[in-house]
Formats: sequence, structure tokens, C-alpha cells
Amino acid sequence: MHLLPFTFLFFSSYSLVRAGSANVGDACSQGQNRLQAGTYQFWSECNSQSYCGPDGKCVKKGCRRDDFPFGYQPGDHLPPKCPKGQFCPDEEDQCQTVLPVDSDCQLNRDDQCEGPPNWKDLADISGRGINVNGSVCLNNKCMWANRTLGVDCLVENTPYIAYGTDGEFVDIVSRGNCALGLYCDAAQKVCMAEKNLGEACTADKECQSWNCLASGVCGVSEAVPRHFAIWVYVVVALGIFGGMFGTLFALFWTHRKQRDEEREKRLQYWREQNAFHQNLLQMRETARASILSLPGNGNSARSTMYSRDGAYTDDAQAPILANAAPKASGLRHYMADDGSSEFDDGLMMQPPRQPHDNRF
Repeated sequence: MHLLPFTFLFFSSYSLVRAGSANVGDACSQGQNRLQAGTYQFWSECNSQSYCGPDGKCVKKGCRRDDFPFGYQPGDHLPPKCPKGQFCPDEEDQCQTVLPVDSDCQLNRDDQCEGPPNWKDLADISGRGINVNGSVCLNNKCMWANRTLGVDCLVENTPYIAYGTDGEFVDIVSRGNCALGLYCDAAQKVCMAEKNLGEACTADKECQSWNCLASGVCGVSEAVPRHFAIWVYVVVALGIFGGMFGTLFALFWTHRKQRDEEREKRLQYWREQNAFHQNLLQMRETARASILSLPGNGNSARSTMYSRDGAYTDDAQAPILANAAPKASGLRHYMADDGSSEFDDGLMMQPPRQPHDNRF
């Protein structure tokens, strides 16, 4: 295992590269092993499935820290995880036995340190990463997180590059070797009790909620779920149902307007067809009057067909509609005609048939 010294640095940018590109068997240099600026992630010239061995060549990794390590494809052989009492270093070369107090350790690798005898009382179970089994790795040294109130302590501040809505900023993570419920004050270097809600603070570690607000007081933990008043749910429900009914009403109004427009078009079409039909009837009346006014047609058989005394039928009064049957409709009309047709005119103009003589 090659331990890397920690240097307090401030960087304005960093690389997201996780590993190099050299494959197994390719040449590499252990001098290039480093922690990436801003993220402090381990990097070497070898790819994510290998590490740089002591002979200057990339070798397949002998252990892993994660259940689903980066850089492996489905079906690839995964190196084993280390059993209890051992750890897998950043290089992931092979499992090693946990280290005693004052041993060198890698940055934020509390799991590399051996726990104290009363580790159950000191272990952090909150998931905040305060320690691992009561052990911490501060300034690359293994120690126990057992310092009590008012006792001298050690602190380690690590600046990470983070990004927010306003752009890039520095997020400083401060850790110490005080027991649970205490924090190591960076100025006085003594363990102090964590503060309650509303008390003045300068860092998240000072608050029990681990949330120091921008106003400089301890706020509610960001992990606590937020609850809203009943009126908020009522307003949201009314908004949802109002939107639904508003959409339905808008659709109904739009379709009704379209139906009215189509009905007006059909009515206009019927009026035009009816006017055309009336023009045809007037033309036929004019032609009939012209024929009756000719000399010698006063007593002809044809005159009976055009007689104004004849009965009128209702056929000529019907509008010209294809396959139309009498229906109750708003499109009513009132027209009059004598009901004669050109086919009837042709029959009436023929001379009457004479009876046949049946005598031999």
C-alpha cells in the first residue's frame, strides 16, 4: 500500500477522470498515483480494473470496496471484498489488516483504522461519516474518536469543489476526534457540546441538526421530512379539480361554437338551393305563360295542363334535398306550385287514343 500525504489545497477546477487508460500489462509509474484536485479521488495511470504494481506494470485489482465497482461490464469477474478485520486500500491491490492507532492511513479512510475496545459506544450510526467503529483518520493518522468535553482535540478541514445554482464554490468538511455529541472547535482546539436549534453557529458540525443556516443559527436538519398545513393540500386539490373542469368547459364551449358554425353553413347552403329551385319554377311559369299566349292555343288539350284552376300538389313545395324525408326541423319553407312535371306535360300533349273497332 502506498500512502499519500495530505496537502491542504484550494482549486478552482477539477477533473472527473476516475482512472487512466493503461490496460493490464502496460507500463505505468507509481509516482503518478495521486488524489484528484477538488474531489480527492484516487487516480493512477492504469484503467479502472487494474492498479500500478511495484514492477511498473498494470496488474488486475485484487480487492474492491464497492458492491458495484466502476468500470466493469456485466459478466466481468469482480475482485473479492475484504472480510471483517481487513480493508481494501485506494489502490485496490489486496486486502490488508486494519491498522493500530498512530498508523498512517489514507484520506477519509476511517475503515483502515482499528477500533477501540468500547467501539460500540463510540461508533457513529447516524450515517454522517463522523467515524467508523469509533476510529477516525485525521491528517493521515489513525486515532480514536473518544475525546471528551473540554479536552484537547485534533481537527482536519478538507476543501471540496462543489457546484450550485450560483456556480462553483468551496465546501469545507471539518472533522475531529471528539466523541459523539461533541465537536472539535477549530479555533480553540477543544471539544465542545453540539448546539440546539436557534443557537448561533459558524459551521454545520456545531449543530445537533448538522445544519447551520446562512443567518448564522442552527436550523432543522435537512434530512427531516417537511410537513405542510391542511390548507395547502386543499388549495392544491382545488387547483387540480378546477383545472380539470376548466379544461372540460373550454372544450365544450369550443365544440359548441364549431357546431353552430357548421349549422349556419348548412342553413346557408339550403337557402341557396331553395332560391335556385324557385328560379327554376319561375322560369317554367314564364315559359307556360308564353305558350298559352300564342294564337289558337286557347282550346287545345295542352291548355288543360297549364290551367290555373287545376289542383296543386305539395311535391313542388319540397326543398331539393337528397334522400330527404319529411322531418320536424327548424328549416321550414312555404312555397306553392301546381305540381305538374315535364313528364306529365309530354303525356298530356299526345292526342287522345281512338277506340279500336272489334268488328270483323
